[in-house]
Amino acid sequence: MEPLEGLGLLAAAFAAGAINAVAGGGSLVSFPALLAAGYASRSANVTNTVALWPGYLSGSFGYRAELRLQRARVVRLAIPSLAGAAVGSALLLGTPESAFESVVPFLILFACALMAFQGPLASFALRHRLVAEAGSVPPLLFVGIFLVAVYGAYFGAGLGILTLALLAILLPDDLQRSNALKGMLSLVINSLAFAYFVAFGPVRWLPAAVMALGSLAGGYLGVGVARRLGVRLLRVVVIAYGLVVVAVLFVR
Repeated sequence: MEPLEGLGLLAAAFAAGAINAVAGGGSLVSFPALLAAGYASRSANVTNTVALWPGYLSGSFGYRAELRLQRARVVRLAIPSLAGAAVGSALLLGTPESAFESVVPFLILFACALMAFQGPLASFALRHRLVAEAGSVPPLLFVGIFLVAVYGAYFGAGLGILTLALLAILLPDDLQRSNALKGMLSLVINSLAFAYFVAFGPVRWLPAAVMALGSLAGGYLGVGVARRLGVRLLRVVVIAYGLVVVAVLFVR
């Protein structure tokens, strides 16, 4: 790996860690960076999951105070998170490389759409939310988290946005507490995918190690940098970047 390539992957992972902690959608930066470095789509996806895991860990550490108040929720929702992540991981490694390469542009386009309509999704959640009783977790949320976990382990980009929307609809709470729970569930999902891919996946360890350092710093220290940009500007930049990647992939 060339030094310039390593610096590019490090910067992309730092940005992805910060974006995941603030808004979700960080894989729209780090995954295309691996594609640009010349890695095959499935290998890049697996390596990206392994590389961004430390960022989810450090982000959850930053939210430890909010998480301490909702341990019961974390324990209950960890079950569908782990089950869905197992299914998604197996699906990814069972998908032929050519088939995954064909579907990647559409997955990135879907993740871009999630980011673009994050505001309307939040408004819809406020108007139509199915409020849980105090201290309970609605049954529909278990199903939703399972499906989100399948998607998150299979691809990952937009996982945080989907999870936060589900929580807003089915388990309304203070935004910071919901964001903390979103981050912890993302960590649970990625932890199982991480273990599965380390054991069975085509992980590229050198870029994964370099990017892990970036995502670790981005998840904890980069939040402040991302917030200074403003959520709206950050979302526009990430969507624009994702659309450029989609255009390049379609041309290829």
